[in-house]
Amino acid sequence: MASSPNDERTELQTSAAPIPHEEYHLKLAGREWTILHSGAVLSEEDEQRLLSESPRPPYGLSLWPAGIAIAHEIISRADAFRGRHVLELGAGTGLPGIVAASLGANVVQTDRHELPMTICRQNAERNGVSGIEHRIADWTLWDDSAQYDWILGSDIIYAEMMHEHLRPIFRSNLSPGGRVLLSDPFRPISLRLLEALEREGWRITVTRWTVGETASPRAIGVFELSIG
Repeated sequence: MASSPNDERTELQTSAAPIPHEEYHLKLAGREWTILHSGAVLSEEDEQRLLSESPRPPYGLSLWPAGIAIAHEIISRADAFRGRHVLELGAGTGLPGIVAASLGANVVQTDRHELPMTICRQNAERNGVSGIEHRIADWTLWDDSAQYDWILGSDIIYAEMMHEHLRPIFRSNLSPGGRVLLSDPFRPISLRLLEALEREGWRITVTRWTVGETASPRAIGVFELSIG
């Protein structure tokens, strides 16, 4: 699974400032989705380069391999998403939620920052997907009491300080029989959370995806969590 950015970078106009951007094209199962992003982070080298930049661009504007992997996972089980209520945490550029919505899911996409949410909205519009609810939301001040059949998160469990805030969201916002779908490049801190959740009674299965160019593929785990 390789990204297909435009050769020429252009500027995306936002209320904050113009942002150089590229396009990613995901083609699968006879469909195509197009996602604007500030840069693809497909390999570990890409990630280290991003982290060393100064000033560092917001993480949510980049296209991360975990988002690509979970989008493929969603497409591979399209029937499980049709007509379902889906919450996406840390949506960023929005690929997973947009794919789910295009398959017939009722989607709420959330992010802490307005700038990624702006691009997320634009990406939904570019893909002809309507009806997604876009919401600014802080996990530390979470006030959503709704329940969802699916909770999605791509590369959102890398920060240990946020684990205590994500745990109650998974428990309180998941419908009976619902599932959490998390994608992550097997970060040690992320695996510690998953191990802790398993000890607390969550059932966890994993599907392994490979994202990126052949010369530098990135292994991504898509973890499915269920309880009860």
